[in-house]
Amino acid sequence: MKNNINQNTHVGASFSLRNKIARTVWNIFYVLFFRYSLRPFHAYRRVVLKLFGAKIGKGVHVYPSVKIWAPWNLELGDYCGIGDEVNLYSQGKIKIGSYSVVSQNSTLCTGTHDYENFGFRLITKQITVESFVWIAAEVFIHPGVTIGEGCIIGARSVVINDMEGNAICSGFPCIKIKSIQRNK
Repeated sequence: MKNNINQNTHVGASFSLRNKIARTVWNIFYVLFFRYSLRPFHAYRRVVLKLFGAKIGKGVHVYPSVKIWAPWNLELGDYCGIGDEVNLYSQGKIKIGSYSVVSQNSTLCTGTHDYENFGFRLITKQITVESFVWIAAEVFIHPGVTIGEGCIIGARSVVINDMEGNAICSGFPCIKIKSIQRNK
């Protein structure tokens, strides 16, 4: 049986040597100085993330058990909170707006693979979470998704499409349940 491999097939490494070295340094630093930092030391973790290229706003709370693949692909607005055991799989950019909350055990995944490509070429797509969003516990957000301002994503939802602002959304796949009006 003969393999039909077209000329556009990419079977090599998905990331440069520089990127791999930076992630290795980050992972060592993460284990030694981030993961086991004291829980209330949010300012310390903000400094560490900034040292590794993250754009971090004022008053951000990132808990020590948060997993971050590449901090240089992370942008966190003012006063947002990233809860325990959240996985920010930032192979591509993740932007989280001000006053937004990502609750425990949620995953924001910016990477996927081209299943039509023999080498399953890596594809990254930015995730954008606008301001005043609440992502409840154990939510999975797919690559390329935008969550609109003021949206609430229900626990254990799987978000595969953009969600409009000022709505309660939930399910697998996540859909809009109803619009909401908020007091400002």
